[in-house]
Amino acid sequence: MELFDVYPLYPIEPVKGLGSKLWDTEGTEYLDLYGGHAVISIGHSHPHHVQKISEQLSKLGFYSNAVLNSLQSELADKLGQLSGYQDYKLFLCSTGAEANENALKLASFHTGRKKVVALENGFHGRTSGAVAITDNPKIVSPFNSDHEVELIPLNDMDALELAIDEDTAAFIVEGIQGIAGIYMPDNEFLVKAQELCEKHGVAFILDEVQSGAGRTGKFFAHQHASVRPDIITLAKGIGNGFPVAMVLISPEIEPWHGMLGTTFGGNHLACSAALAVLEVIQKEKLMINSKELGNYLKSELSAFNQVKVVRGDGLMIGAEFDFPIAELRKKLLFEHKCFTGSAANKNTLRLLPPLNVSKEELDQFLSALKEELV
Repeated sequence: MELFDVYPLYPIEPVKGLGSKLWDTEGTEYLDLYGGHAVISIGHSHPHHVQKISEQLSKLGFYSNAVLNSLQSELADKLGQLSGYQDYKLFLCSTGAEANENALKLASFHTGRKKVVALENGFHGRTSGAVAITDNPKIVSPFNSDHEVELIPLNDMDALELAIDEDTAAFIVEGIQGIAGIYMPDNEFLVKAQELCEKHGVAFILDEVQSGAGRTGKFFAHQHASVRPDIITLAKGIGNGFPVAMVLISPEIEPWHGMLGTTFGGNHLACSAALAVLEVIQKEKLMINSKELGNYLKSELSAFNQVKVVRGDGLMIGAEFDFPIAELRKKLLFEHKCFTGSAANKNTLRLLPPLNVSKEELDQFLSALKEELV
């Protein structure tokens, strides 16, 4: 049997990782400043992460949600403490798309409506419902969601006011638009969105799948603005490579048995993985490191003449060049052994390193970049 060929692959096979470093089958060392779309938040093979998962695996890896699992409550308490959302409820699932799918269900259940307002160039996952609210020509689906979807431009206040009305179930926005090219919603845009959602009884959803778990210097990107969404989705970095996703739900939304469901969400290994991530973020003060080194990296990138603008916050950064960066990325990877990311904006280099990346490692990347741009 052959693999179903839907992804282009680089001829590199990582077999070992530690911190921000990877090694391939030939023993070649790479610097990883992408972390698999912001998944590797506390570094590859972090000792505490490995220990916590290994200890749990030796006891029990999985059992269904039909029985008690005290790890779920422990995880909810720790998440509430670090995120500042102690009064919210937690639903556990496995992927960011699943989290967003459940967020849409919750919005429809809570409001009795089906219209969703989302953003142009947004990305929310690859399930049929998530694809329906995703404006990205690379993401296709033969199915139509039963949601009516209206797409508006990011930070367009007039379009926002026209779109959110009494027929709207939800307004969904990414904390930072990642795949599009690291575009940030203005604080005023988020505040206005919350006001309109409250006025019309609409569920305000923040997709923090890529921008959450401390990546921007706060636990969630939207916490740089004075807003408090009704529903928040989180995945990727919260598991550090283990499939974990979450939906944080306002206490105003009442649950009922059978409302949502999941097979693997909240299993014992997943809870152990997420707990380890939260413990490392707290103990190693990684949100502070993310903010400080993010500011340093943005400042250094801005000094390059070929860089038009640097977007992002913390260690979620997009550097837009005055030329397409595909060949530059290849040179960084194959000649300088450095993983970086691309974006829908072909001129934007995307950087999503582990939150415990060092200044020396960033300088290694900057030296390679300087060599290629001279």
